[in-house]
Amino acid sequence: MSGYVSWLPPGLPRPVVALSLKIAFLSLLVALASACGLTSSDKPIATPTPTSTPIVITVVATPTPSPAGVGAPAPAGGVQALPSIADLVEKVTPWVASITVESSRRGVFTTFPEEAAGSGFVVRADGYIVTNNHVVQGAEQIQVHLPNGGSYDAVIIGADDIRDIAVLKINTTGLEAARFANGGTRVGDWVITMGNALDLKGAPTVTLGIISGLGRTIQTEQFPGYYYDLIQTDAAINSGNSGGPMVNLNGAVVGINQATLRQAQGISFAISASTAQPIIDSLIEFGRVIRPRIGFDGDDVTPTRVARFRLSVDQGVIVTRIASDGPAFAAGIRIGNIVTMIDGIPTPDMATFLSLLWSYQVGDTIQIEYVRGDEFLMADVELGERGN
Repeated sequence: MSGYVSWLPPGLPRPVVALSLKIAFLSLLVALASACGLTSSDKPIATPTPTSTPIVITVVATPTPSPAGVGAPAPAGGVQALPSIADLVEKVTPWVASITVESSRRGVFTTFPEEAAGSGFVVRADGYIVTNNHVVQGAEQIQVHLPNGGSYDAVIIGADDIRDIAVLKINTTGLEAARFANGGTRVGDWVITMGNALDLKGAPTVTLGIISGLGRTIQTEQFPGYYYDLIQTDAAINSGNSGGPMVNLNGAVVGINQATLRQAQGISFAISASTAQPIIDSLIEFGRVIRPRIGFDGDDVTPTRVARFRLSVDQGVIVTRIASDGPAFAAGIRIGNIVTMIDGIPTPDMATFLSLLWSYQVGDTIQIEYVRGDEFLMADVELGERGN
């Protein structure tokens, strides 16, 4: 017989080598443990008390940065570590509001009370609060809660469903108020969002992210169907955050939290400060937004539509519906025409078209360049007033 036990004389039992090795190894471990004082003593070993199964949370550990000058390597490529935003949060928190609303839903036999929550922020020290229109639309009772502990009944001063902005008024003065950013917002800027996320008790919830995109357009199932000129961010905007502020690292408001895409991760949207400011001022002064009316609805020219309908231009706004009593119809524009310019300024998409259109006043006359088939035409359109 070949093998490492073949030298044994015939008739003698063969040793179980594997078992012998294990016993020797265990003996060595016991000896080492005894030498290190790890063997059992007279004191009992404590056994942890069983607890209920905790919620599983995945945590990604981030190393604590070393103090400056204490062996910390220089950041690669000159990228600076993001500082703590605690001071910024303390600065912003006093003017961030939680909003609760009560309304009624009519059933078959009775009416059911409904409650909802959102966010807002103080824009004037004498009690003017901004939020989203969808937060307070249809509300029968509205309360504003401030971080100083004060709770106030609120009334709607004015609302704009086109931009989803509403202004509330509470009966108090001497409030700390937000300030708006004076332009300069860029993709890649750090921002925080604050608000009454999930209606959690306590101070406003803070999330951090960057500006992921500017000038975004999203489609909704509710009126008006589209929202234009939005800021895209990866900062979390959760249920209850609607109407809260998006703030840059200088503490200035760059946007109003509005929407998030549930089917995507890290894609949320805010109304830009440059869009919101004139609307807020108009709502406070007039209780409504005064906008010019051209009298048609439109949609973007896209590569798919160019190929499908063999369009002669690859940019512009297709007229999809037109009011027979509106200014555009009176000027000769019809469904299917493509608007390409206002007063010589290109309108490559609906967002650009509306921003330009709404920069005019009611009663102004504008020159529209549009395409019908392969023909470029011009029309002078006197703008009317758009109703709310």
